[in-house]
Amino acid sequence: MEKFPEGGPKILWRAPISGGYSGPSVAGGSVFVMDYVRSDGDPAPSAGARQNLSGKERVLCFDAATGKQKWVVEYDCPYSVSYPVGPRCTVTVDGDRAYALGAMGNLHCIHVETGKIIWSKDFPKDYGAEAPFWGYSSHPMVVDDLVITLLGTQKGVVVAFNKRTGTEVWRSLEATAPGYSPVNLTRAGGVDQLIVWHADALNGINPKTGKPYWQVPLKPMYAMSIMMPLIHNDLVFAGGIMGISATVKLDAHTPTAALHWEGKPNNSLGPKNSTPVVVDNLMYGFDRDGDLRCVDLLTGRRLWTTTDPVGGRSQNSSTAFLIKTNINFIIFNEMGELITAKLDREGYSQISKAKVLEPTTPHANRKVIWSCPAFAHRCVYVRNDEELICVSLAAE
Repeated sequence: MEKFPEGGPKILWRAPISGGYSGPSVAGGSVFVMDYVRSDGDPAPSAGARQNLSGKERVLCFDAATGKQKWVVEYDCPYSVSYPVGPRCTVTVDGDRAYALGAMGNLHCIHVETGKIIWSKDFPKDYGAEAPFWGYSSHPMVVDDLVITLLGTQKGVVVAFNKRTGTEVWRSLEATAPGYSPVNLTRAGGVDQLIVWHADALNGINPKTGKPYWQVPLKPMYAMSIMMPLIHNDLVFAGGIMGISATVKLDAHTPTAALHWEGKPNNSLGPKNSTPVVVDNLMYGFDRDGDLRCVDLLTGRRLWTTTDPVGGRSQNSSTAFLIKTNINFIIFNEMGELITAKLDREGYSQISKAKVLEPTTPHANRKVIWSCPAFAHRCVYVRNDEELICVSLAAE
C-alpha cells in the first residue's frame, strides 16, 4: 500500500499484552513477542539509576491471522535495570524453535508450536554476568548450528550456544562493557564474519569459533552501542549519540578491515534507538533526537535533515523506525503513527500518515513507543505496553 485510505489503514485485530520494548516477530503463521507483568515497584524511568521491580517476564505466541493467543511461557524475573518497563529483545525464530532473551539475561529455547521450553540459560546465575545498565538488548542470531548473542562478562562479551542443546560452543572478545547492539553477519575476505559492536570497538570474528579477525576502535558514550552494525557491500557503519560514528572497509582478499571514514559533528549520523537503511549508497536514518538524515555512505557527507516524521521538532531520544519497501519507505514513529514516504538524494516527501496506536511508555515529559514493527502477510504488527495489533497494508 503506497497511500493509506481515508481514515487510515484497517486494524484487523488487537491482543492484550503488558509492558516491554521487544518488537514482534512473525514466522510460520505466528507472532512472537515478549513482555513484563509487574507485581511491585515503580517503572517510571530514571536515566541515572537502576530500578528494582518484581514481576514475571513472558514470551507470548499469537496466531498471525486472528490474534488468538496460542501459548505463553512465563517465569519470575526481578528487574534491576534503568527504564524497567520490560524486555528489549525481539524473539528469533529458526524452524521449529524460538529463542528469547530477557532483560536480565534469561535465554530460552522454546518449541514454536507447543510453547515447551527445550533448554534455557540464566546469564547471572550460570556465568556471574550482570545485566547491562539498560538490560540485555542484543537479539539472538542463529548461524548454522549456533545461536549467538551478547553475554557481557570479563570472560567473554559474545557467546555461542549449540542451538539444539544449549551447550556452550565458544566465548569471545573482551571489553569494558558489552553494549546493546545485536550482532550481524557478512562474508568478506573469503570467510564468513560475525560483526560485533561492543562498548569499545567494532569487531569481526569467526562465527564458528569466535576467533577474532580484526578490531577498529569506536567508543560510544555511556557504552551505548545500540544499533545493529549496518553492512552494505564491503562497508560496515555504526554510530551512536553525540555524533560518534564510523564506516569500516572490509578487505576483499583477507579477513581484515580498516577505518574508511569517521563521523564529524557537522556530517554523518549518530543513531540512538534504530538502525539506518541504505539505498544506492545513500544512508537514511534517525539521529539521537529524531532528525531524519540522509548521508552519503561512501564519504560520510550529510546531504539533508528533517524533523517532519517525528512531529516537526527535535526532542530528547525521539525515536522512529524506517523500513524500505518495494515501493517507497514506511516509518513508524514513537507517537504511534505509520507514515509512507519518498526518500531520495533531494529530500523527504510524505505520502500519507495515520495514527494506529497510542504511546504508553513514559519518557522525559511524554509517552512513547520504542518498539520496532514487523511486516508480514501484507500487514504490519506493532505493540505498546497494553496491546499488540495487526494493521492491514493490503491495497483496497
